[in-house]
Amino acid sequence: MSCIARNELRTPSRNTRLEHAIRTVLLSALLMVPALAAGADEAKPPLRLCADPTNLPFSSDQPGKPGLYLEIGQAVAQKLGRTASTNWYKSYFGKRTVRETLLSKQCDAMVGLPLIDDFMGPAVIFSKPIAHEGYALVGARERKLTGIDDLKGLRVAVQYQSTPQNLLALRDDIQKVTVLSPEEGMAALEQGKVDIAFIWAPVAGWLNKTSYGDKYQIVSTEGDGLLWPTAIGFAKASGALRDEVDGVLPSLAPEISALFAKYGVPNGAPVKFGQADRATTSSVGASEPVTVGQAAAVEKPVQTAATAGDAKGDANAGREVFNGTCAHCHGPDAVQAERKIDLRLLKKRYADDMEATFWKTVHDGRPAKGMPAWKDVFSDDELRNVYAYLQSVQDTGGSN
Repeated sequence: MSCIARNELRTPSRNTRLEHAIRTVLLSALLMVPALAAGADEAKPPLRLCADPTNLPFSSDQPGKPGLYLEIGQAVAQKLGRTASTNWYKSYFGKRTVRETLLSKQCDAMVGLPLIDDFMGPAVIFSKPIAHEGYALVGARERKLTGIDDLKGLRVAVQYQSTPQNLLALRDDIQKVTVLSPEEGMAALEQGKVDIAFIWAPVAGWLNKTSYGDKYQIVSTEGDGLLWPTAIGFAKASGALRDEVDGVLPSLAPEISALFAKYGVPNGAPVKFGQADRATTSSVGASEPVTVGQAAAVEKPVQTAATAGDAKGDANAGREVFNGTCAHCHGPDAVQAERKIDLRLLKKRYADDMEATFWKTVHDGRPAKGMPAWKDVFSDDELRNVYAYLQSVQDTGGSN
């Protein structure tokens, strides 16, 4: 066979190999396109959310029950093409929670902050409104609940130091039954001790769904100090992220509505109530929530109290912690009309056992009485300061 003939036989083989190589390159390029796109998505940083691990129905570290606001944050992250991560922090700290997480760059967003002009000053900026939080009337489904006059002659549970308590204060035709928590209010309703509970709506709705078989109607109320719009909060420097979130919120409206239903949180049209009488309303009532899902007392005037000379710890620092957290139930500066939770009577009740009782109670809590455990929230030094402050306000006269 001649050289020419052999070359002619080899030529198709070389062409075949070249075509195969070209096809391989093109196929590899096509396969790389989705991989590159996926890589681009993965390159986006996660949306870091601030949340409380034990604040249902709003947030939870339980995998099966992440909570309303945490799920809203996760849905927003997905719309933005991001994953979501969570920075857990107890919301007992109120506005301190926002300062030490969101404003300290520990997270990018906090879902469910009150959309109020003067909340946290200019340091926090907000998305468009996503929901409302406030108080609700809870009662039997067949009962008419269209306004305050429907409460005439009824026994109504109201949370201590709350707007509903203030609102009903002058109504002698309504029997008020004071409770310390929404849980206590729902229990009183279930046990037939009250006819209506006028309590914090999100928790009432959650308990109604999870503990009471959805047997009660939950009617949101609107009026001064009864209802607030909520939104997603960002640090002031995160304006671009806020704008991105605002861009996707409208498309999430059906999903957000479904999440409210999932957690039993009322989201319907509220019943309008009149303003509480300013002249008789206690200054202790909440005028705005201080953080996600909480209604808490506003700052109170300073009450002067002598500091006990034998106190261990810093009583002034303890007073600050007390008024920032404990005053929600025990009164500002420990001034409390209900004797069973008046901490000025600790010495008279427990005498030499006062300190031991204090440490056991604040460390372990008394869940059945609505007292949480604080050992994972405050350090022992901070609790020692609180004890020093409480020593300085003990009542040494009269009966207990």
